[in-house]
Amino acid sequence: MTVVQNAIATGLSLPQTKRQEVTMSSTKRLARIAGVFYLLVGIFGGFAEGFVDPKMYVAGDAAATAANVVANSALLRMGVVAHLVDGAFFALTALTLYVLLKSVHKSVARAMLVFVVIAVGMISLNAVFQFEGLQVASDESYAIAFGAAGSNALVLLLLEIQHYGTLAAQVFFGLWLAPLGYLAYKSGLFPRALGIVLVVATVSYLLDLLAAFSFPELAKQIHPFLIIAPAIGEIWMVVYLLVWGVKTPHATDRASIAPLGQATVAR
Repeated sequence: MTVVQNAIATGLSLPQTKRQEVTMSSTKRLARIAGVFYLLVGIFGGFAEGFVDPKMYVAGDAAATAANVVANSALLRMGVVAHLVDGAFFALTALTLYVLLKSVHKSVARAMLVFVVIAVGMISLNAVFQFEGLQVASDESYAIAFGAAGSNALVLLLLEIQHYGTLAAQVFFGLWLAPLGYLAYKSGLFPRALGIVLVVATVSYLLDLLAAFSFPELAKQIHPFLIIAPAIGEIWMVVYLLVWGVKTPHATDRASIAPLGQATVAR
């Protein structure tokens, strides 16, 4: 009788083990998709904010800013498209991570999603201001109506709005990392240290923003230090998602893995 019972138990356990393996495989695949989206956010955002924007905007110099816009009109158009594509992939990253982590704590996952939606809206609106700066700089009717100096001043104003708007969006670039860090820490799918670094990155982002608007000279001095945590946290997250997907649990822990969408922590 014992032999029969053992055989039945073994037969029943195999489908469950198989289901757990399928669940883990699906989770890893979803994580890697999120990693691809997150990597594209870095590529397009880095190109737009790190390469294109600095070539256009010259603080306090309307003539130089307008000249840069006219001389690099094709590059500016590419930058505008990059900003918009960056926003699209940022939204896709958040949506994929939401599906991956909502079972940990749905309310926190929703907060993460809301912060990203606001940031994407700001990115897209800022891109429109940048594009309008090009329209003003390249359309002679503005120079005729306002004079060359007035037209240049309008270009500077539009690019200043885009510049400071992007800086203001940093609030939400930072805030979304706090719920992401919490979910990464609690889920057991990522190293706990990664979750902690992401929460620290939120604080760094907010301090950097506060300094930029309140103490511009001090901000230039402390900025290189404040970007360390965000750089480490976000690069680590992207690499982990792409290379490992999520942590593979030990055999003794596999029973605790829940299918995607099934709550494992109180909401």
